Amino acid sequence: MRIMNKFLNFIFVRLRIWKFNILSNCYNINGNPKIFHPLLVKGKGKVLFGKNVQIGVVNSPNFYSHYTYLEVRNEESEILIGDNTSINNSFSATAFLSITIKNNVLIGVNCSIIDNDGHHLAIDKRETGTPKSASILIENNVFIGDNVVILKGVTIGENSVIGNSSVVTHDIPKNVIAAGNPAKIIRNL
Repeated sequence: MRIMNKFLNFIFVRLRIWKFNILSNCYNINGNPKIFHPLLVKGKGKVLFGKNVQIGVVNSPNFYSHYTYLEVRNEESEILIGDNTSINNSFSATAFLSITIKNNVLIGVNCSIIDNDGHHLAIDKRETGTPKSASILIENNVFIGDNVVILKGVTIGENSVIGNSSVVTHDIPKNVIAAGNPAKIIRNL
């Protein structure tokens, strides 16, 4: 049975990780995260991984079907992921400016962080205009639940918890639990 498990892991996990590594086109990557889940890194900017960063969780949803997506669109774009950060399956982060995730952060399944509007909001500029962007900062020891969306210009203070399925549209102070759409403070920690 052990040989069968190794074979299945090779076919359904290792080959997918290898495939997404080949499909990645960002070459300014520093650090060596522990990769348990396919990781696709796109763009002209830079990605920096701290020590002991984990991408993917074996015993969690979307392990065999999804992948992690990091995009640093422009040459000046950057995604910085601090030490001892654990990112669950089906995570995406798109930076036109910067996304900084500090140390000891836990990120749940199917979360998305985007520091821009995606497209310009004016009707006549949606195809050609530059969308508004604002940097995102996630401080130390933050816990982000499953299915959370974090939008441009947000800072989440240290030790805070963001509840499942929240949409974070404004700053969250340190040492609180916030949840909802838009996320609001529920209580202090």
